Amino acid sequence: MRAALWLLALFGIAAAVALFAGNNQGTVTLFWPPTRIDLSLNLVLLALGLLFVVLHLALRALAALFSLPIQARQWRLQQKERALHAALLDAMVQLLAGRFSRARRAAQAALAQERMLAALEAPLPQAPQVRALAHLLAAEAAQSLQDQPGRDAHLHQALQEGDDARAAAGLAPETREGVQLRAARWALEDRDPAASLARLAELPQGAQRRTLALRLRLKAARQAGRPQDALDTARLLAKHRAFSAGAAASILRGLAADLIGQAHDTGQLRQAWARLEPAEREIPEVAIQAAQRMIALGGEPATARAWLLPVWERAVAQPRAMDEGLRIKLARALEASLDTVDADWLARIEAAQRADPRNATLQYLAGMACMRRQLWGKAQQLLAQAGTALQDAELHRRAWSALAELAEMQGDPARAAEAWKQAALGRG
Repeated sequence: MRAALWLLALFGIAAAVALFAGNNQGTVTLFWPPTRIDLSLNLVLLALGLLFVVLHLALRALAALFSLPIQARQWRLQQKERALHAALLDAMVQLLAGRFSRARRAAQAALAQERMLAALEAPLPQAPQVRALAHLLAAEAAQSLQDQPGRDAHLHQALQEGDDARAAAGLAPETREGVQLRAARWALEDRDPAASLARLAELPQGAQRRTLALRLRLKAARQAGRPQDALDTARLLAKHRAFSAGAAASILRGLAADLIGQAHDTGQLRQAWARLEPAEREIPEVAIQAAQRMIALGGEPATARAWLLPVWERAVAQPRAMDEGLRIKLARALEASLDTVDADWLARIEAAQRADPRNATLQYLAGMACMRRQLWGKAQQLLAQAGTALQDAELHRRAWSALAELAEMQGDPARAAEAWKQAALGRG
């Protein structure tokens, strides 16, 4: 459509010019004494048009001639800028490829190009980010080459870009935060968790709650032997779904166990237990370890049994939800707290054993509970049944040892000797 309109316009202009020039009888007379020159008006107009075109082309040629030095300078600056970006890209590629010496040289070449551009009074608008990124790449390469002085020098320069008032206007906050996060990771690689935590503490409050920062904090806290901080961080990561459900449960279980294991007296153990969330207290491994730790530290067996109660109720209500290994650990933990077993717990154990009469572990636990309550006959019956069916070597040995003690109390040395023999033979 536009081409058709242009064509119509050209036809109109041609028609107008033809009408004007065809009927134009005007003349232009030039007097140059003693000469007189008569010229057609059409010729004069054509000559003036040609003169205008020639002058215009001449002026443009002169302008292009005088702009050649400027264009040459711009071309040189453009080439240097391209070389700078090419060096940055090369540093990244070499770093990813594991060629750390080449990566550092490429980053240093990028810095040299940037300084050259600044010396030529042609700084890049994004010069602070370019310098920070180049220093960061050089520091990363130095870290991989175990050159800590070189790494620290480049790290200082990268952080200085964020502290410089002139660079602050052009440097995004994320650039400095990224440098600090990398510094925290380097500290972890150097087995310096205190420095890593200090770097993370310098981050803004919002940046400290990012998933990457929380992952670094978790590793640093575990490396520093601070299970409470590690557990709090792991809870945040699990809340943010940074781990799968299985991985989160495993990490929380391990950290809760570490927190329990660091208690050196019953007071610390109670404080550690109080810091756990209700769901963490119901983790079988955690509750069993806490109960065993309480008994080992000379604490109250009743407290240990109270901690084990939710795990026991779940094991009784859902027998298939807990594997046999955990059942054996639960039985051992309960056995250790049976010295002051009360009637309620004795009733719970007996009810569970009657509900599953073929379970050797429950038979063993019920027999040991009856023995603690001085119910000798019932204890002997249950332990004899358990001793022939138990697969766990430790429980098998304890069952026969208890039977030997009962036989000695009853004055039956032959049966006691046979029981001691079975305890010594064990079960493979």
